Amino acid sequence: MHEQRLSTSVLVIGTGGSGLRAAIELAERGVDVIAVGKRQKADAHTSLAAGGINAALATIDPEDSWQQHAADTLKESYLLANPHTVQIVTEGAARGIEDLERYGMPFAREDDGRISQRFFGAHKFRRTAFAGDYTGLEIQRTLVNRAAQLEIPILDTVYITKLLVRDNVIFGAYGFDLENGTRYLIHADSVILAAGGHNRIWRRTSSRRDENTGDSFRLAVEAGGRIRDPELVQFHPSGLIEPENAAGTLVSEAARGEGGILRNGLGERFMSRYDPERMELSTRDRVALAAYTEIKEGRGTPNGGVLLDVSHLPRETIMKRLPRVYQTLLELQMLDITTTPIEIAPTAHYSMGGVWVRPEDHGTGVDGLYAIGEASSGLHGANRLGGNSLIELLVFGRIVGEAAAAYSAGLDAQLRSAEAVDEARAEIDRLLASDGPENVRSLQRAIRNTMTEHAGVVRDEAGLLAGLAELDAIEARMADMGVHPDIAGFQDLAHAFDLKSAALSARATLEAALERRETRGCHNRSDYPELDESMQVNLVWSGPGRIAREEIPAIPAEIAALMEEVSVAGKLVE
Repeated sequence: MHEQRLSTSVLVIGTGGSGLRAAIELAERGVDVIAVGKRQKADAHTSLAAGGINAALATIDPEDSWQQHAADTLKESYLLANPHTVQIVTEGAARGIEDLERYGMPFAREDDGRISQRFFGAHKFRRTAFAGDYTGLEIQRTLVNRAAQLEIPILDTVYITKLLVRDNVIFGAYGFDLENGTRYLIHADSVILAAGGHNRIWRRTSSRRDENTGDSFRLAVEAGGRIRDPELVQFHPSGLIEPENAAGTLVSEAARGEGGILRNGLGERFMSRYDPERMELSTRDRVALAAYTEIKEGRGTPNGGVLLDVSHLPRETIMKRLPRVYQTLLELQMLDITTTPIEIAPTAHYSMGGVWVRPEDHGTGVDGLYAIGEASSGLHGANRLGGNSLIELLVFGRIVGEAAAAYSAGLDAQLRSAEAVDEARAEIDRLLASDGPENVRSLQRAIRNTMTEHAGVVRDEAGLLAGLAELDAIEARMADMGVHPDIAGFQDLAHAFDLKSAALSARATLEAALERRETRGCHNRSDYPELDESMQVNLVWSGPGRIAREEIPAIPAEIAALMEEVSVAGKLVE
C-alpha cells in the first residue's frame, strides 16, 4: 500500500460549483486550500443545470427586491425553509452575480449591456439570469478557469472515504486514488463538504451514474453530524424512460414553458384534472404528482410513462428555443421531437434536505466541518424554487470559505488521532479483502428499486415499512459483497463506498418519510393527504431510529407581508 500524505489549512471535498467557489474564496484570501473530487472538475454535476441563476438585480423589473425574492422562496418551500438562510441567500445574491461577472461569466445581456433576466416558475418578477440553456455549464467553466488562475490544487480522481475527527473536532480526511489506488491522508484544520445530494438512490434520476449517491450524508453522520429533512426530494416531472442507461435524463421544462402538451396513454390532456387554470405551466411538484397518478392508475403508456408533445410548435421555435432537448433526443433515441412526442416519467432530481448546518456559516456542529450546496439544507424546504440552487452555491461558497479561513487562523494547534486514521485505513483494507458472492452493482440496483417502489412521488406507511424491511435484507447481503479492483482502476472500491452511502441515505429518507405524517410540497403521503400545521418543523436524523423535530424560526414581518400567490401564467416553469 502506498500512502501519500498532504497537509493544508482547508480541504474542500467536491469540485462542483459550491466547492470551487469556496476554494476560490480561500485562495483569494491567501489561505492554503486543496480541492478533491471523484469526478473530473469540468464534468461536475453543476454543469447539468440549465435554467438560470436567481438574484433580484431589478435590471428588468425595477420594483423587484431581495425581500420579494425571500418571500417567494419561503412560500414555495411550504414554510419549511429557514428564514435566516433564505435572507442570507437572497440578500447576498447580487454580490454572487457580481463575483461571477468578475470571473468572466458570459451572461446573456440586453442591447444596452444590462444582464438579461427572465421569468422562471413561481417568481413574482423577472430575476433569473442565464446563459442560453447552458447556465450551469458556463458557471462551472467560469469557476474552473478562475481556480486555474489562482493555481488551486485540484485532485479530481480522489475518493474521500472518511472524515478524520478527534473529540468532535475535524483534522482532515482519508481516501484513495480512483486510478491507481494510492491512499491519501490529508491533514486539514477545516473541511468543507460539497459532495452533493442523494437522488441517485432512485431508479430514475437526473443524476448520472456514480454522482449524488449520498456521500455527503454518510461522511457527515459518521463524523458526528446530522441530516435535516432527507425525505424532501424534488421529483422532476419529465425524465426520459429509455434507453435504460440514460433513464431519468431530463427533458427541460422549457419544453412545457414554450407550449408543450402533456397527454396520457389514452391521448387525454390530463393536466385539466389537476390544475385546470395553469395546465402544463403548473409547478414541478403538481405536474410530477399528476404524471405519477396517471401512470399508477393505468392511464400511462405501455412503458409506464406519459407523453410530452411539442410537435405542434413551429420547427423554427423548437430549433431556436429547445436546441438541447432536440439534440438530446436525437442522440439517445434517434427521435425527432418536431414530429414525435417524447415519452417521460417523474425522476428524482434534487435533495432539498441535507446535512444539518447553521444558517449563518453552514457549520455542522462538528468543529471545523462545514457543508454547502446540495450537500447542505435550510434554503429549499419542501419545494425548491427554480434557479435558487445555483445562487446558493455562490453565496454560501463565499461565506463558508470566509468562515473556514477564520476557523483555521484561530486554531492554537491541530489535535490528531492515530486511532481515527487507523480505522480509516482498516475500512478500505476490509473492503479490498471482501470476496463474497454479492455484486456491488446489483446491491445498488436493489436499493434503487426499493426507493422507487416505496419512497417515490407518493408514499404511505405500509410501503415505507416494506421499504425498511427490504433495506434490512439488502444491508445483510452487503456483508457478503465482493470488491475487485482491476487493471482499469479502483472503481469497484468506489462503488462499494457509494453503496454504503446509498444505504445510509435510504434509511434516513425512509425513516423521515415515515415520521412526516402529512402531505406537504414534494412529500405526498396518500394515507395523510392533508397538510398538518403541527408538522411545520424540520426533521433531523442522527442515525437509525433517531429523529428529532426542530422548530423553524419565525418569518420577519417585512417578508411575511410580501408572501402572496404568484401566477406562473406565460412564464417558464421551474
